Amino acid sequence: MNSLNLFQLLNGLTFAALLFVVASGFTLIFGLMRIVNLAHGALYLAGGYAGYTVGRLTGSFALGVLGAMAAAALLGLILDRGLLRFVRGYDLRQVLLTLGVALVIDDMLLVAFGGDTFTVAVPEGLRGAVRFAGVFYPRYRLFVLALGVVVFAALWILLNRTRLGALIRAGVDDAETIDAMGINIRRIFLFTFLLGASLAGLGGAVGGAFLTIYPGADAEILVFSLAVVIIGGRGSLAGAAIGALMVGLLNAIGQVMFPELAYFVIFGPVAAILAFRPLGLFGKPA
Repeated sequence: MNSLNLFQLLNGLTFAALLFVVASGFTLIFGLMRIVNLAHGALYLAGGYAGYTVGRLTGSFALGVLGAMAAAALLGLILDRGLLRFVRGYDLRQVLLTLGVALVIDDMLLVAFGGDTFTVAVPEGLRGAVRFAGVFYPRYRLFVLALGVVVFAALWILLNRTRLGALIRAGVDDAETIDAMGINIRRIFLFTFLLGASLAGLGGAVGGAFLTIYPGADAEILVFSLAVVIIGGRGSLAGAAIGALMVGLLNAIGQVMFPELAYFVIFGPVAAILAFRPLGLFGKPA
């Protein structure tokens, strides 16, 4: 493998890691809780702007990331408690409601920050390039790749090795029984929704450092996240990881080899997967 191909492979892997961070939150909300939240991309964008603002005011990248996650979680709390609880179980109403919320958030961010492009500042230790496998590659992108692996491991442990994860999975299948056992399933679902929203904010802050933050970035990341969930299957964490890997690599290949067909390179396989596996690679019937 020559250095150019390796560089593009690393680009695909690091973009896949960012997609997984964002899409894992979408999987928690859409896949496990069966809430069609089309405002997830707007939470990503709001998190990016919050991370940029807090980072600029404090000079701390870590505080910027925490601020982004907190801002997205707060918006998620308002969305879930203030609006979505009235349309539980009605998919079309959820689509229209969250789409409207996304447009409102986009307009509010446009008024607050204008149409300029912003870049989240990264700490000195993550700047520059390092020699990796014979090529010089941005240190920050390797950090994003590592972050994606850490987020996957943390979510897998949470969902499969903790009592809370067992309650989340059991509550999705039979919320009435869990509630009858004296467990506040609504509080567990709220925590799950806020976790998914905070992951969108984390993706916004982290992605804002190399993809930048600008009006319309939310729609792009939402489309990619939808592709990840469709490929992997709704509610599957492993599927989200595989889907993100496929979309990230296909995006890198499409931009280099077929720039005029970049989106077709991604969504052509999505259409094929839907034709032969309507539930995705790892999806299961609800």
